[in-house]
Amino acid sequence: MRPTLSWTPTGEVPPGTTDVGPVTDALSSGGVLVLSGAGLSTESGIPDYRGEGGSLSRHTPMTYQDFTASAQARRRYWARSHLGWRTFGGARPNSGHRAVAAFDRHGLLAGVITQNVDGLHQAAGSEDVVELHGSLERVVCLSCGAISPRRTLARRLEEANAGFEPTAAAINPDGDADLTDEQVRDFRVLSCTVCDGILKPDVVFFGESVPPQRVERCRAMVREASALLVLGSSLTVMSGLRFVRQAAQADRPVLIVNRDPTRGDQYAVTRVALPLGATLTAVADRLGVTVDK
Repeated sequence: MRPTLSWTPTGEVPPGTTDVGPVTDALSSGGVLVLSGAGLSTESGIPDYRGEGGSLSRHTPMTYQDFTASAQARRRYWARSHLGWRTFGGARPNSGHRAVAAFDRHGLLAGVITQNVDGLHQAAGSEDVVELHGSLERVVCLSCGAISPRRTLARRLEEANAGFEPTAAAINPDGDADLTDEQVRDFRVLSCTVCDGILKPDVVFFGESVPPQRVERCRAMVREASALLVLGSSLTVMSGLRFVRQAAQADRPVLIVNRDPTRGDQYAVTRVALPLGATLTAVADRLGVTVDK
């Protein structure tokens, strides 16, 4: 299954606003559930998929079917991902992540669902975070199911591929670096230390389903929330859009902060078309919530 690159509105798209009042009001009442996407992490140096200059304009992420079917595809993935991890693993939370963590500390949130795999919400201090698409911090064996830290595999790959220092054209939001087939030709892929099985990052690839129990946990969070606040997601794919639809059907207000129109705008009471970091910091100031520097 190829990734969804875009969506076409079926009707008039509601315009964005610069008024953060509705977002401030919703948070002041507490019980708000955050749904975050790649746009929240762009200020940390991680590009998004579909925004202006998004990576999908030049890069198609690995699919689960390609990864499991082809040793050559796995070599290409792990070589590119190993190089990308050096940059991706060093990313730090930005003011948007820190503002969400501050809202959480002050008891204003019902939790966080993130479509991101970068772990930056937790690094900023958020605690009740559901990683909808998994995390690049972990590696899973497709044979025995053993979970291991990504940093452990990174050290093993460094040792097995001494001198692997290609220059990447770009780093993508899934931690993948743009390299040519020639650059990855001699990269050595490693297997599970427990059973010698195939290793895969513990993330949901395109063409792979989010585990049902994880989806149900998110649905339960939506049911219990007073409102849904979407941050930096185009909502192009159903994995996030379904929760927006659920909230709207249950008469939970949906508020979106995203500079560009989203597939969920028709369900939202407002879309704030402003940069995320500055906007969330301004909302925190209005609420008297201190955001860590």
